[in-house]
Amino acid sequence: MGLFSFLTRQDLSERDQKAAKDSYESFRELTTRFPDSKYTPDAKQRMTYIVNSLASYEVHVARYYYNRGAYVAAINRAQLAIADFQGVPAVEEALKILISCYDALGMTELKEDARRVLDKSFPPPNGNKAQEQAKSWWKFW
Repeated sequence: MGLFSFLTRQDLSERDQKAAKDSYESFRELTTRFPDSKYTPDAKQRMTYIVNSLASYEVHVARYYYNRGAYVAAINRAQLAIADFQGVPAVEEALKILISCYDALGMTELKEDARRVLDKSFPPPNGNKAQEQAKSWWKFW
């Protein structure tokens, strides 16, 4: 990120993604041309990070559109994130945005379909763990 990135705390997914896409292509070329290189494992980790960042960017844009009331545009961006970036953490939020948009547009059948996909893909945690996380840090009992 940079030397002083800890001060700004800017998320990479909120910036223009052209450089990230170029980096991904460079790392992909390195891993395909030199699969036995000592740099290949690091390049694969960086590729995973970039894919997660690209998916987060799409969700960030979908969230922006949703907050502006452009529900169709938000649906398109969320669907793009779900289709192009399967298996990344940002898909959960993309599905939540889809549910909210379909609800705002009154599309109950599509909303329920998206909710079923969300519940199947990301089941809620156990009740005990959720209650433990809900406790305040200062309560010892």
